Amino acid sequence: MIRYSLKCENDHSFDSWFQSAEAFEKLLGADMVTCAVCGAYNVEKAIMAPQVRMVHKKDTKPGALSAPASPAEQALIEMRKKIEDNSEDVGTNFAAEARAIHSGDAPERSIYGEAKIQDAKSLIDDGISVTPLPWGNKGKAN
Repeated sequence: MIRYSLKCENDHSFDSWFQSAEAFEKLLGADMVTCAVCGAYNVEKAIMAPQVRMVHKKDTKPGALSAPASPAEQALIEMRKKIEDNSEDVGTNFAAEARAIHSGDAPERSIYGEAKIQDAKSLIDDGISVTPLPWGNKGKAN
């Protein structure tokens, strides 16, 4: 696994993990790497500082693995919970449901779900506002 610091055309910086450098290049070439903040497709590697591991003192205990690793991770957990509590999960029917809401064929409401990258691009091209969510499909937030 390799972690890259990335930057989009709108100057948003974010980190992402990839299986390998080759996997990153392949995904980037297929427009499958998008900005975690705004969803922009024009993403490039940013300057990275080497990671230095700190030696922990023997008397300090690491946090529980189930606990958030940082305030940012805690904020992401809280955001996910709020979205899931206040929106309808339409699963893999996201693109069709978003179109139906946009055209007035379905009641207006907040939804979330899954869409293929081409379907998401098509929604955006048609003026339908969608936003990628910064988490995978790993069950509901706690």
